[in-house]
Amino acid sequence: MKIISIPPSGVKNDFYVSNREPLLPSPLIKLPVGNINPRGWLRHQLVLMAEGMTGHLTELSKWCRFEDNAWASPDGHGQYGWEELPYWLKGYGDLGYVLGDKSIIKEAMKWIEAVLSSQEPDGYFGPRANKANRDLWPNMIMLDVLRSSYEATHDERVLPFMTKYFRWQMRLPREELFPDNRQPALIWQKVRGGDNLQTVYWLYNHIGETWLLDLARVIHERTADWTSGIVSWHGVNICQGFREPAQYYQQSHDVRHLEATERNYRIVMDTYGQVPGGMFGADENCRPGYTDPRQAAETCSIVEFMHSNETLLKITGNPIYADRCEEIAFNSLPATMTPHLRGLHYLTAPNMIQLDPQSKAPLLQNAGNMLAYDPHSYRCCQHNVSHGWPYYAEHLWLATQDNGLAAVLYAPSEVQAEVGDGTMVKITEETDYPFGEIVNFTLSTQKPVRFPLLLRIPFWCQNAKAYVNGQEGDVRPEPASYALIDRKWQNSDQVRLELPMLIRLTVWTTNKNAMSVHRGPLTYSHKIEERWARYEGTDKWPAYEVYPSTPWNYGLVVDTEDSSKSFQVIRSGRELPDQLFTLENAPIQLVTKGKRIPHWRQEENGLVGELPDSPVQSDQPLESIALIPMGCARLRISAFPRVEN
Repeated sequence: MKIISIPPSGVKNDFYVSNREPLLPSPLIKLPVGNINPRGWLRHQLVLMAEGMTGHLTELSKWCRFEDNAWASPDGHGQYGWEELPYWLKGYGDLGYVLGDKSIIKEAMKWIEAVLSSQEPDGYFGPRANKANRDLWPNMIMLDVLRSSYEATHDERVLPFMTKYFRWQMRLPREELFPDNRQPALIWQKVRGGDNLQTVYWLYNHIGETWLLDLARVIHERTADWTSGIVSWHGVNICQGFREPAQYYQQSHDVRHLEATERNYRIVMDTYGQVPGGMFGADENCRPGYTDPRQAAETCSIVEFMHSNETLLKITGNPIYADRCEEIAFNSLPATMTPHLRGLHYLTAPNMIQLDPQSKAPLLQNAGNMLAYDPHSYRCCQHNVSHGWPYYAEHLWLATQDNGLAAVLYAPSEVQAEVGDGTMVKITEETDYPFGEIVNFTLSTQKPVRFPLLLRIPFWCQNAKAYVNGQEGDVRPEPASYALIDRKWQNSDQVRLELPMLIRLTVWTTNKNAMSVHRGPLTYSHKIEERWARYEGTDKWPAYEVYPSTPWNYGLVVDTEDSSKSFQVIRSGRELPDQLFTLENAPIQLVTKGKRIPHWRQEENGLVGELPDSPVQSDQPLESIALIPMGCARLRISAFPRVEN
């Protein structure tokens, strides 16, 4: 065993498609969809998606009905033909492939067949109105759909279909590729050109035609200049666009492009992301002065930020991107939807105490219903949320260039892959992570095979330990690294990874000196009892608002020098339920001390009041309060005032 910071990239994987020269080798490689079988709590999230809103969006959304849809029409004409259908299909199809759900795959293939049949002689495909407007943004999403379809089915039509389309792009006059106009619908393609770029590289890696690199260079030049800084303060644009320079770095080999992506991230997070949960305040756009933890993120932003971190993890191998993805997935994503995933809301914030349809503008940027759970509204997020959990499941395991495997996002699962000399192995992962500290792996192989197995060590983990068949490794894993075990593996070999989860505190010094509480990858929120009330919708697909039925305005009284003195960890003592992310099913609670802050009140429109500056004085009695994982709390206070002791 040894500890490495980045997986090696000096050799090339023999079994899975990765970057061809002259693209820089990617340290980590995505396995084909279907190679990873999620189990336990993660599989249940996917099953709930299939049974819930995502699996039945053709019943709920007029944009996902086959009739009068330009994506389904042989001549490309129809009433509905923009981003909504490909947004949904991008996650819906992958949901079917990951679950092995034949009914979902059949429905997805109905749409994919229509898309493949829509290609014109010149190479363009899809709605003709978008072609006339030179709006290529919706096609970028549909290309993601086709990539997954090819991975799952090896449909021989996909590669020539994409080749013909990119030839069409290549022939466009330069000014017509992502044109410089200010029509709102066309801005997206200009700032999200990295989505187009990633599919060009994907196709190049499959067919090796060098003209695709010429197209990639033009796409980079025609995309808004993220290398020089933030080109849009729209939340979703940031979550997708900030990574484009790092994507082009694979071709340019210019480290300034890689540095630009991290600089973009830091510029945004250092001002608008000084809150727990991994997101930043952009309740449509980032706005100067609106940095309180009541400022929210779109559901679209949450799933796109996860996807960007998954992408950057493969490009760089840097484990910090897995940490960032987990932080969002465990703490911010679950509260975007109802516990049964049958509705969602547009905005989710670290601090939110009432989810009702009343407008919160201008404290939240948009007027109208932004917070109540509704399966019939929220046009973009209703469709785009579909890829959050499926893409996450597809990135639990990645291949390495030296014919090994890397466990990068921990969840119960099985992975099957070719390793070493081409031997097919299966690794079963059993864990309660992110609630538990132990991850166990059992290897199945028909014959002994040597290959490297990488285990990510999270940034927050001190004193991690790794064991092979009960014997502890001779080196101690370090935070934000990989434990690399390179040996000849035998059938039934077992690996045990221990990730001690200590309580740690974050003080947000630039945001009222607020405090957040963390244990492992989870942030903890005040346990606020929830009162759910239906206000609209149908019996099958109701819309809900949620109100607090217990006080919420507490500050923490903690020992900042030794946080272990201030918190008691209470485990439920029962087996993990299928749906972990609910108030009632939270597997772990932290008990601590706090005082109510009477002058911290709710706004007239129902929004939580701004945080008071810490430390806060309070003459209220000291009370024991319970904290639950942030992802379990639809109503939550996750950034607390600190009460002067």
